[in-house]
Amino acid sequence: MKLPAEVLEVLTDPRTVITGDRVSIPFELGRPLYEKVNKILKEAGGKWDGRKSVRAHVFPHPVEEFMRHALLAQEFVSGRDLGWFPTPPPVVELLLDHAGIRPDMTVLEPEAGTGAIAGPAAGRGAVVDCVELDERRARVLEEGGYARRVVRGNFLTDLQPLDYEVGFDRVVMNPPFHEAMEHVNHALGFLGDDAMLVAVLPDGVRWREDRAHTEFRRVVEDSGGEFFPLPRDAFEEVGARVHTVVALVPTGGGDCQMRNHSWHLRRPRQLDLFAV
Repeated sequence: MKLPAEVLEVLTDPRTVITGDRVSIPFELGRPLYEKVNKILKEAGGKWDGRKSVRAHVFPHPVEEFMRHALLAQEFVSGRDLGWFPTPPPVVELLLDHAGIRPDMTVLEPEAGTGAIAGPAAGRGAVVDCVELDERRARVLEEGGYARRVVRGNFLTDLQPLDYEVGFDRVVMNPPFHEAMEHVNHALGFLGDDAMLVAVLPDGVRWREDRAHTEFRRVVEDSGGEFFPLPRDAFEEVGARVHTVVALVPTGGGDCQMRNHSWHLRRPRQLDLFAV
């Protein structure tokens, strides 16, 4: 949900207090503007509490990190929007720990949002490239200064593995859940040898029986990878109640059969064998 300019102005006003589980606006708003602000905060999960000791929109989760990313992106995630959820800090730390991020390691983050993963990865010394479709979020990434490169575009169509001479050491991602399989399968192509994909995915990846999910589970199993369930409240602080898992998918060595970056490098030569 895009934030109207007048609502953004209210929420970024230095008098607005965002702390703990609440947003407090201790100054007068005209009725039409109040209705707009109230609608946005309700869509984001807040509920007005008019008691004198509170007088704030109260959320069912800590709201500061959620609001920080939402205001940077000028966009809220509503209950009807499963396209983008900023990754909460505890989940980010878990992802980076599982990824074993070290200084000078190359990391790709597709669908990087406003840098919830990319910033801490760079903070651990990684060399980070980001991909982001939304112009506002991409601008936030560029202004953050922690990415070596920010690609503005659709990860599935605007960036290909052979755009890079070598594969990445890690791909760490929280893809749009409605296209999760498409995004993780494309991301495998950017992995170097002895590399790893670490992705937050909807829990259905472990049991859905359609072809895409079945084949992805086979890739995970063949690679020696695994799934780790996340706590059910893992995304509550950013306004989402979804069941999620972390997928760890290593590429193995140079003989890996996965369609990683090395596979894409070999493929043109293989196709030449059939050329007339």
